[in-house]
Amino acid sequence: MAPQISPSILSADFARLAEEAKAVEGADWLHVDVMDNHFVPNLTLGVPVVESLARATDTPLDCHLMIEAPDRWAPQYVEAGAGSVTFHVEAVTAPVRLAREIRAKGARASMALRPATPIEPYEDLLPELDMLLIMTVEPGFGGQAFLDIMLPKIRRTRELISKHGLELWLQVDGGVSASTIEQCADAGADVFVAGSAVYGASDPAEAVRALRKQAEAATSRASWLHDH
Repeated sequence: MAPQISPSILSADFARLAEEAKAVEGADWLHVDVMDNHFVPNLTLGVPVVESLARATDTPLDCHLMIEAPDRWAPQYVEAGAGSVTFHVEAVTAPVRLAREIRAKGARASMALRPATPIEPYEDLLPELDMLLIMTVEPGFGGQAFLDIMLPKIRRTRELISKHGLELWLQVDGGVSASTIEQCADAGADVFVAGSAVYGASDPAEAVRALRKQAEAATSRASWLHDH
């Protein structure tokens, strides 16, 4: 699969969200961070804003729920117009049931892991998912530095995906920029969330194109692609 870029509106101007969404219309997804001030120590936006964004842009919404009780709330984000909904394994009660419910409602089901959460205990869940998100910073705040100690975890996750022959997307989120995206692609990621690297640029659309070009070049050379 070709690498995909998902700009994070956490780094955008919240007073101009519709314009900020249009500024990156060449992106594959628009990453929407939902924080509840409980699961993470920050508060962002919720269902009404997602509904408005879905009407304001043709770019599909990639909703990352950093919230407690995702079993209860995640289906509402599908109904609000999200094309992909990510819940955190550390917060979910019944991950398989929730993933199936998200899929049944017509969205892609994704599961996120905080930096300290290992992938191995969840190997059996992978066939139930459309995407797995490896956090490369602690969730809750934008603009953090990339944790390069996550690269081996990305590699191990890619190996598990290959082992089971799955069409599972592997997303990274946190500190992804021109200086880190190639490492992530080389390790096995194929969906890249970029916040300040896109919205901090003078031309966000050009930043998306440049990041995609870097990811494509790194992927074409990556051993994980050629070993399988």
